[in-house]
Amino acid sequence: MQPKTLKPVHNLTPRQLQLLKAIKGFQANRCYSPTIAELASELGISRSTVFEHIAELRKRGQLVASPGRARSLNLTSRAQELLNRLAERNFDVHPAPSAGIPLMGKVAAGSPIEAVEDKDCLSLNSQFGSGDSLFALEVTGDSMLDDGILDGDYVICRRTSVADNGQLVIAVVDNENATLKRLYKEKSRVRLQPANDDCAPIYSDNCRIEAVVVGLVRKF
Repeated sequence: MQPKTLKPVHNLTPRQLQLLKAIKGFQANRCYSPTIAELASELGISRSTVFEHIAELRKRGQLVASPGRARSLNLTSRAQELLNRLAERNFDVHPAPSAGIPLMGKVAAGSPIEAVEDKDCLSLNSQFGSGDSLFALEVTGDSMLDDGILDGDYVICRRTSVADNGQLVIAVVDNENATLKRLYKEKSRVRLQPANDDCAPIYSDNCRIEAVVVGLVRKF
């Protein structure tokens, strides 16, 4: 099935609608507004693209913001009404995912096994589920090399503010720098441990957990 093409609604593009929905969801989950960097990460686009869309949405009376403040983005009543109407119509501002890649069976990485064709479909949704709590990030750098996470890989994340010791997490340090590390809670701080002897641990008493990592995608 081909992804559906979304027509502009109220002269807004699908990406602009995604941006409004992301801001609304961020405020509902955290009780404060997202930064441009956080929106860029969530939507998988550049900061400059987010900035351009925000400027256009402000012109159209959909967003307001206070100059010089990083977390001042707010939906106007017009934007709230628009999102409410779209929700009533079950209008999804995200393009529908394709069915996925055909899953034809299993292959041995050790001793050969019997080749049995088993037609199914492999997709991210089939492996990890769906919903607003899931998102993907592209990995930059090699600090998690020994855990098998390489530069250019994609990690699948589940949004949460809590994590257990030893879990792979997406953490924000000092309210601005996001990093992928293993979390270890110490007496008065946390240790964000890399998986590369060439990289030093990060110690912080100002650390916010954004998500835990639940999967990895790699393109050869």
